Amino acid sequence: MRLTKFLKSDRYYLTDGGLETFMVFDKGYDLPCFSAAVLLETEGGRAELNAYFDRFIGLAKADERGYVLDVPTWRSGMAWAEALDKSAAEQMQVNTDAVRFVEAIRARHETEVYPILLNGLVGPAGDAYAPGTLLPEDEALETHTPQIAALAGAGVDLISALTLTHSEEAVGIVRAAQKANAPVAIAFTLETDGHLPSGQPLGEAIAQVDSATENGPIYYMINCAHPDHFRDQLSGGADWLARIGGLRCNASRLSHAELDAAEELDDGDPQELGRLNADLLGMLPNVRVFGGCCGTDHRHVECMSHHASDQRAA
Repeated sequence: MRLTKFLKSDRYYLTDGGLETFMVFDKGYDLPCFSAAVLLETEGGRAELNAYFDRFIGLAKADERGYVLDVPTWRSGMAWAEALDKSAAEQMQVNTDAVRFVEAIRARHETEVYPILLNGLVGPAGDAYAPGTLLPEDEALETHTPQIAALAGAGVDLISALTLTHSEEAVGIVRAAQKANAPVAIAFTLETDGHLPSGQPLGEAIAQVDSATENGPIYYMINCAHPDHFRDQLSGGADWLARIGGLRCNASRLSHAELDAAEELDDGDPQELGRLNADLLGMLPNVRVFGGCCGTDHRHVECMSHHASDQRAA
């Protein structure tokens, strides 16, 4: 019911910013494999996550928006179990426990006026900044099926796969979600030339996934890229632009290689990012959810929300 209302609404929904970069650079946490789920293992970590999400949901309420509440499971797939010293069963329990955690957050905040979707996060099996691990479609299906089944079984409203580097892995993820009867959104990360790290243009990647899955994703997203990196790819009015329903932009104009090597956080200019994000909303009429990615926090998302209101009014 919540997802149906979301898909039929012309209301913008907010989501959070760069959770992992915020916890590492602003809060000083060591996140093995960049896994925010490890924060659920301690009382202090759970308190940090509660405070983090409470603040973003507060922004959504202040601007009369809905909210997409991410389950912090981007690094909780089977591909990361061994590196995180988890058995298969333990890794899947992490996903279930994470859903229970965000359910409690939703219970504190949701009203008829302020709907909240629980969004089960899935990440790539390899490095999100480089296409070093290129999974064939069948292997991606096998790799991602356990996590997606665990998240769907725990009751999320949708699955979102973030920072994908190549279309074949996306196809496997969509098929895994279809097996679990779970709605799924696919987010590709883009390089400074506006192409996927695999080199494929965004429009071709969307067309490939749609063709292989019978238009399986409920929408696509762009994430982990600065608006300047891909804005030029959105001109021309191509049909695939209508398939983009979400934006989660980086604060920094640095390339992925530069960000990977950075010892300090580049948080950019929140006001500028808010304006640039609003410009993108004007080019992508079906975007309904937006937030941030690497280097962003509540400041950036607040600016995005305010400028989105100005853009819609204009």
